[in-house]
Amino acid sequence: MKILHLLASPFFSGPAESLTQLALAQRDLGHEVSVAVDRKRVSTPAEELAAPRLEALGLLSSAGLELSVKSSPLAVTRDIRTLKRLAVDVVHAHFSHDHLLARWGTPKGARLIRSIHAPRSVRRLMPRADGWTVPFEGLARRFLGQRVLVLPPVVDPAFVPPIDRVSLRRALQLPDVPLIGMISTFQTSRRHELGVLAFEQLTKRRPEAHLVLMGDGELVPRVQALVKARGLSARTHFVGYQRGADFVRWLQALDEVWLLGLGNDFSARAAAQARACGVRVMGVDEGALPQLADVLVERSAEGIAASALGPERRVVTLESPQAIALRVLDLYGAAP
Repeated sequence: MKILHLLASPFFSGPAESLTQLALAQRDLGHEVSVAVDRKRVSTPAEELAAPRLEALGLLSSAGLELSVKSSPLAVTRDIRTLKRLAVDVVHAHFSHDHLLARWGTPKGARLIRSIHAPRSVRRLMPRADGWTVPFEGLARRFLGQRVLVLPPVVDPAFVPPIDRVSLRRALQLPDVPLIGMISTFQTSRRHELGVLAFEQLTKRRPEAHLVLMGDGELVPRVQALVKARGLSARTHFVGYQRGADFVRWLQALDEVWLLGLGNDFSARAAAQARACGVRVMGVDEGALPQLADVLVERSAEGIAASALGPERRVVTLESPQAIALRVLDLYGAAP
């Protein structure tokens, strides 16, 4: 089967990570898989570009699609014509721009599948699709009468518990104390400032704890200023954006991850990655976090601090990439 994934984003973040693991698993199962991403935006002040990563994995599409929300009407028309000429069996659209383009450009005889990654992508009027995936069960109810699959985060097998956390912390120049992490781009939706205030409350009970803030983004200076104003600089580590094996190592070094809001991936991929590394997960009631978190918390500094570093742990079985890929392939085959 020839599968083309469309992702109108230049960034290797949000749904791009799970999509890459899904594409790799589909390829391992014997299918011809490629991923087209935004090729118009070729630089980024934060995060990581997706095209180089996909190219290194042999997944980057060579179809010549610009696939950008910044495209001109002429470029969109050109993409539709290019897509229509491709010899593929499945077009799997991931963002709204992809879906609109695929509605008019999916080759004759090919199936069109749409993945919804965040509730805001669901609108009253949407282009048709032969099948849908959604990131959590509650959202599936909005697609009653249609073929729909709840698609969990697809986690890279590299995410495993550390062999020696103490030695790992020493290598990362981290103290061997309770370490709490927040692992996301610094955006309003991720509530880093709330996390800092909760950490301040926690230090009254656990003064030995430290906070690790991993990621980049425009709000970094504001959060740094808050940390300094609250007298937490000596206990807070801003470690920047981490990628690949380095990201896994930093995650493995943590005791607990706080997920206080989701961005454009409501499958809660970061929670699944943390769980795979043996890290305790605290999250809010959003997206798939109720299925993946060890404990759910209210969005208040006091409530978060009260539940932090507690004993509660849940047993959650994470599906392998191959098992998830098989279910997605079944959706492809079942689609009319």
